[in-house]
Amino acid sequence: MMDAGMYRIGHGYDVHRFAENRALVLGGVKIDYALGLLGHSDADVLLHAISDALLGAMALGDIGKHFPDTDPAYENADSLRLLHACFSMVEAKGYMIANIDATVIAQKPKLSPYTEQMRNNIAQACRTSADNVSVKATTEEGLGFTGALEGICAHAVVLLKKKI
Repeated sequence: MMDAGMYRIGHGYDVHRFAENRALVLGGVKIDYALGLLGHSDADVLLHAISDALLGAMALGDIGKHFPDTDPAYENADSLRLLHACFSMVEAKGYMIANIDATVIAQKPKLSPYTEQMRNNIAQACRTSADNVSVKATTEEGLGFTGALEGICAHAVVLLKKKI
């Protein structure tokens, strides 16, 4: 019989609007693009979605609770550091990554050249193999706010397993 506490699943979602004079950072990778994303930190929607999924799986709230945008300490913060901190909270509860599956929704820019580095960055921050991390990118075929080039969003699902 499987122990019900052996596995935990979490879902995360994040969105940021485009802004001028900001770097575009996704999955900890600086993307060559004319616009960046507006946010208190580096506005990395992919890492924020994964962080929320990790915290949600452990019923620890969301990244806003742990790293509030009202705290100057997190202004322009590197979201890879925040992701690592979220994973450390998961680890402290005795869990590890089984897998991460994430999707970035962006009409532009084209992200496929960057997804392998994103996977590696996420795996390193979460002390797992890149084989346990999936990063996909898609468009909304010109529909919605991402299709209108107003911003980017990301969804993430994580499966955690209890360390034995």
